[in-house]
Amino acid sequence: MKISVQEGPFDAGAELDAFSHGRHEVGAIVSFTGIVRDREGGLVRMEIEHYPGMTEKAITEIAEQAKARWALADLLVIHRHGALPLGQPIMMVATAAAHRRAAFDAAEYLMDYLKSRAPFWKKEVTRTGEHWVEATPEDEDALSRW
Repeated sequence: MKISVQEGPFDAGAELDAFSHGRHEVGAIVSFTGIVRDREGGLVRMEIEHYPGMTEKAITEIAEQAKARWALADLLVIHRHGALPLGQPIMMVATAAAHRRAAFDAAEYLMDYLKSRAPFWKKEVTRTGEHWVEATPEDEDALSRW
């Protein structure tokens, strides 16, 4: 299990190659990479803050729950912090399991948790100002199914 909270960029393809290399015990690997996007026009960058130590601990706890719940062979979570420009990868989740349903469900569970509950504070900086981003009702609904 690899959990990384980092400021610098990552190469999702290289991370997935390393994660899947030599895996003969699994039938499925699922990955997701989130990208900084401009939903409403005018976004300059996303700024993400966190408390080192606390964030890694919280993500590790939920990752361990996912690993046990879906009998995962392995999982990977990468989440960036700092100033992130448009189009940059912001996070990545990969899960490895014997069967695809477990790999998909575990990946979705981790993504929903990261979006709604992981201790990150996100600020959108636009051409006209800046504002903190909060979880939406849709984010909460997604998490409630677990």
